[in-house]
Amino acid sequence: MSLMNFLSQFEEEILNEETKETLLNRRDVFGKMTKVSKMLAVSALPMGFIGAFATPVRAQSTEDLIGVLNFALTLEYLENEYYTMGTGQSGLIPDGRESDIFAQIQKHEQQHVDFLTDTIESLGGEPAAKPNFDFTVGGAFDPFNNYTQFLALAQAFEDTGVRAYKGQAGAVKGNAQILTAALAIHSVEARHASEVRRLRGLKGWITRDLRGDGMPEPTQAVYNGEDEATQLGVLVTDVTDVNRDAVTEAWDEPLTKETVLDIASLFITS
Repeated sequence: MSLMNFLSQFEEEILNEETKETLLNRRDVFGKMTKVSKMLAVSALPMGFIGAFATPVRAQSTEDLIGVLNFALTLEYLENEYYTMGTGQSGLIPDGRESDIFAQIQKHEQQHVDFLTDTIESLGGEPAAKPNFDFTVGGAFDPFNNYTQFLALAQAFEDTGVRAYKGQAGAVKGNAQILTAALAIHSVEARHASEVRRLRGLKGWITRDLRGDGMPEPTQAVYNGEDEATQLGVLVTDVTDVNRDAVTEAWDEPLTKETVLDIASLFITS
């Protein structure tokens, strides 16, 4: 199974040329930096940062890797179950492009589940059991009868996934193959998140810590901490002419494992 193929598959089968172009606009923050600003940004990097990339990393223990992979597997179970139920609900998702998008997203999530399960077993570990989910949260939501709510929760799940994978990158960096696969999944989740946000009429990325119009207040936990303009110890707005909104749009901030589990626990019954 090649996870790297997910990226080209998703773009070729689902994203039209206009959407591809707008997805790339997030990189404009770098293009707006003047030559002097770029030099200042590099010169302002903390001492030892460049050398850190050349420093060999210490391999994580197999037990630690399995723990991180099972954490990721739990998230993938949640997303896969959500999209399986959504795409199986007749009349929920409009026919045509939107139906194709969610069918492809569900396919990706199932591939993620399969890959993580196989990888955990190949390391001699026991894959986490699939939890039981309640996507209504005790009746607070009705996503499988209300497409607007379905989209809102899809956005929350995808935005959580992007930040969750980023938060765990350091925990698997000692294993090059697993790190590569995790970053590939991270990229796929980012494309999912961007497309779902656009279906809701929003930008394809997060501005500051704003959850966006129509998002339920309890989803704010997904976005807390995104209003960060300091990268590698440098306040980017001090070394460029880019405003804070654009800077926060250029990066997603990582979420801790504890925060992600708190978010997911809202939908897990056992």
